[in-house]
Amino acid sequence: MEKKFKRTLVTSALPYANGPVHIGHLAGVYVPADIYVRYLRLKGEDVLFIGGSDEHGVPVTIRAKKEGITPQDVVDRYHNIIKESFEGFGISFDVYSRTTSQTHRELASEFFRKLYDDGKFVEMESEQYYDEGEQQFLTDRNIRGECPRCHAADAYGDQCEKCGATLSPDELINPYNADSGNKLVKRKTSHWYLPLDAYQPWLEQWILNDHKEWRSNVYGQCKSWLDTGLKPRAVTRDLNWGIPVPVEGAEGKVLYVWFDAPIGYISNTKELLPDTWEQWWKSEDTRLVHFIGKDNIVFHCIVFPSMLKAHGDYVLPDNVPSNEFLNLEDDKISTSRNWAVWLNEYLVDFPGKQDVLRYVLTANAPETKDNNFTWKDFQARNNNELVAVYGNFVNRALVLTKKYFDGKVPACGELTDYDKAIIDEFVNVKERVENLLDQYKFREAQKEAMELARIGNRYLAETEPWKLAKTDMNRVATILNLSLQLVANLSIVFEPFLPFSSKKLREMLNIENFEWTSLGSTTLLCEGHELGEVGLLFEKIEDDAIQAQLDRLERIKKENEAANYKANPIRPECTFDDFMKLDMRVGTVLECTKVPKADKLLQFKIDDGLATRTILSGVAKHFNPEELVGKQVCFIANLPPRTMRGIVSEGMILSAEDNEGKLSLLTVAPNAKPGSEIK
Repeated sequence: MEKKFKRTLVTSALPYANGPVHIGHLAGVYVPADIYVRYLRLKGEDVLFIGGSDEHGVPVTIRAKKEGITPQDVVDRYHNIIKESFEGFGISFDVYSRTTSQTHRELASEFFRKLYDDGKFVEMESEQYYDEGEQQFLTDRNIRGECPRCHAADAYGDQCEKCGATLSPDELINPYNADSGNKLVKRKTSHWYLPLDAYQPWLEQWILNDHKEWRSNVYGQCKSWLDTGLKPRAVTRDLNWGIPVPVEGAEGKVLYVWFDAPIGYISNTKELLPDTWEQWWKSEDTRLVHFIGKDNIVFHCIVFPSMLKAHGDYVLPDNVPSNEFLNLEDDKISTSRNWAVWLNEYLVDFPGKQDVLRYVLTANAPETKDNNFTWKDFQARNNNELVAVYGNFVNRALVLTKKYFDGKVPACGELTDYDKAIIDEFVNVKERVENLLDQYKFREAQKEAMELARIGNRYLAETEPWKLAKTDMNRVATILNLSLQLVANLSIVFEPFLPFSSKKLREMLNIENFEWTSLGSTTLLCEGHELGEVGLLFEKIEDDAIQAQLDRLERIKKENEAANYKANPIRPECTFDDFMKLDMRVGTVLECTKVPKADKLLQFKIDDGLATRTILSGVAKHFNPEELVGKQVCFIANLPPRTMRGIVSEGMILSAEDNEGKLSLLTVAPNAKPGSEIK
């Protein structure tokens, strides 16, 4: 039997306050959460939407040191930027607070202390990397060294960004402090751990048996972790930024951010409702729903529930609708590479178009797999769907009413069979949309909402009231009455998805509000009701606005390539006499062709200033042969002849190869004579 709840508590993942938020955050967490909360509010349900900034992460300390400011300076700056970005996009939190608040500091300390006093932690000693010069233990992200897989020189202690390998600091070759450059030593340190292995049997029952309705990506990741076997996880660390461990003798240690941050959901609720917060967190008739990205699944489905279970007083999550990742122009969004569309910048570049991005991100929501955002698709969805479908229908219905009935809702006459068929198509929209939203299928729900606009466009196109106006105004009145009822329904059904546009549409209809329960009704607007001022609901986005965004990304890509490029290591020394034995010369390419049945080889005919010689070079995958004819290339002239594929090669073409294997031929100015020696 399905459990009945009196209230719903919705949380959204706390973003790190070490930078702005981007479209990946919006698509993965905040728009879906906002849609769901707005939907519950429209239904009149008791719901709270809790958000806030996570301000104790290691990325904060890294940025602070890089900029020469304090961690508090960093989080103060970005907390405000993030909060304003969410407000700009209509993310309707009941509270958006932070983990540096006094309320949070006190509650997180109390939470830890209760588990400590109840004997729920185990204290363990381990060896960790230590910088003797800086006199501090280092986090994985502060440690760099040579990657054991691809041998990149600057892999992080948790990941190599060149080959993508997941690492631990112990695997790095010659590890060093990423900030100071100092070499590291191992030192013993003690920390408290939450023994997740002790909660494994309970978690297996609670997740694998009791929550099979969770999204497959969430359920599957949880099962993978449980199948591997859980291990104790540290809840404290050696760091000078965070909530001090409230235990005597724990100086220099703070609560680990993964332990500290989710308690922020509770403390933010307490900050909002200091007298009644406990009924939201400790009453069994509260439904708790976490909206997160897939990188947070383990923390919200395994770790945080284990913390709540250990405490004993709190409700557990009923559902954790996690999304996968959103890519940008076929590349992974990366804050460190600035490869992102930042929300605060979007609000400046596209003023008044918050709903366009909300719509596109929902249409491309990575609900079951990673998805991709492109600026061309963004433009197409705006121009071909919001403008050409939704906006077009609204504009035609309202403008025709202004033209033929002085902007007042006309009377609805006798309905034809076609009218009744159209009504049958949309009267059940409330049931269809609710069914999808209750299952957290926001992409399909929005698609269902857009179907109303498609129905309206088709209805006007097929009835052609502008032609009937010459002969049958009663029929025109009925068509426009029904069309206006559809428009009014659109203002309701899109309210969770596109709140700014729905508000604008209600102003055009001269209606303050509609009840969600009336969705699907054909009598929302009364005969004689006067419409407001008609305007465009959406505007076309031109090519130049999109090209500006693409140009920006291209600049960022080139900057990243330049910043990240590092040459291959220098080879062992050779003597000057050895080098002088090489006879390097300039030659003019007379002919260049591919060698049959050899994918890599090109055959060059070279004028070397004395004669014509043939040289084979394995550069076919890098150059088109016809583009090389006439080039002045550099070659080694005194290598012994070598036969390949039945062709005698008399030298070696010189080229430059970067650390990614890209080739560039070494050439000289066109006025260099064939046979000129390179010295």
